[in-house]
Amino acid sequence: MPHPSVQVNVFGKTDLGQTRDHNEDTFIVADLTRDKASLLPDVRHHDIGDRGSLFMVADGMGGAAAGELASAMAADLVHSHLASAWIDDADNSLEQFALRLKEALDIANRRIHSYAGQRPEVKGMGTTATAAGVLGTNLIMAQVGDSRAYLIRNGEAVQLTRDQSLIQRLVEAGEMTEEQAERSERRNIILQALGPEPNVVVELTVQELRLNDALVLCSDGLTGNVRGEEIAKVVTAYPDPAEACSELIAMANDRGGPDNITVAIARFTGDALEAPGRDSEPSYMVYELEEELADADTDDYPISEDDQDPAAIRDFQRFIIPAMIAGLILAVIAFYFASRT
Repeated sequence: MPHPSVQVNVFGKTDLGQTRDHNEDTFIVADLTRDKASLLPDVRHHDIGDRGSLFMVADGMGGAAAGELASAMAADLVHSHLASAWIDDADNSLEQFALRLKEALDIANRRIHSYAGQRPEVKGMGTTATAAGVLGTNLIMAQVGDSRAYLIRNGEAVQLTRDQSLIQRLVEAGEMTEEQAERSERRNIILQALGPEPNVVVELTVQELRLNDALVLCSDGLTGNVRGEEIAKVVTAYPDPAEACSELIAMANDRGGPDNITVAIARFTGDALEAPGRDSEPSYMVYELEEELADADTDDYPISEDDQDPAAIRDFQRFIIPAMIAGLILAVIAFYFASRT
């Protein structure tokens, strides 16, 4: 008797939008078990193997071609690291998969930073990264920046990521409502990206998949113009991910398309998945790692010895970055109240 399995039907699409002259977005769809990354039929429809699958959206930033270079580097580095370190790993547990995914984003950040540091013409380039790793019936999300992931279940959208943005911090602090945030001119100010700084905090979340769940990864070119509930309606109305991607991009363009628009949609079926029940509502759930991996090889883009110290990186991530974010938020709040007096 065959083992219970999970199948995925996935597609991704990126669009220039209505006002930009070049596209800084990138996405990747990869079957890690079979080491294939493409939108060919055997990847668009595949079983989730014992090494899982990877889906990722990256939104680049920087002058000239720096943004598109940063996002392309990020997608390539994350995929290539998983295709080597994870595929050959003796431990194929969910914990190890999450460690490898986080490690891949850490390495991508440091290599992009090092690359830009050696080339003044692309100095400061960076990219968001929203990466989804699927292993068995589990979904691991790794987040840097403000591209988003939604899970569509029973026609409802739940955001699985939290924007690493100034506006999101103000909303969480109770200083701004969601409605005010959507209208704010500062909604595009992000607090983290891969590349600008030598170290980055990768936020991990976890979700148990259910039968007929749909995962949507997208850049802010979509979410800046199409609300989560609208995304859910389109994905529910168009079971084919390719059609749903096209419809969502058309909606964003019809509303002005002020930015590049990228969408990747994965729909999950298979006898290994339980049907969704009343007690299986998806939510934002942080995934806590029990330990960190040692740094992987970074010879392609030289990094200083100080940057390669794991303890220093963890201290920077745990204390310094949160302190910087808190200081920035307090400064904005102080300015907000001062402007009202």
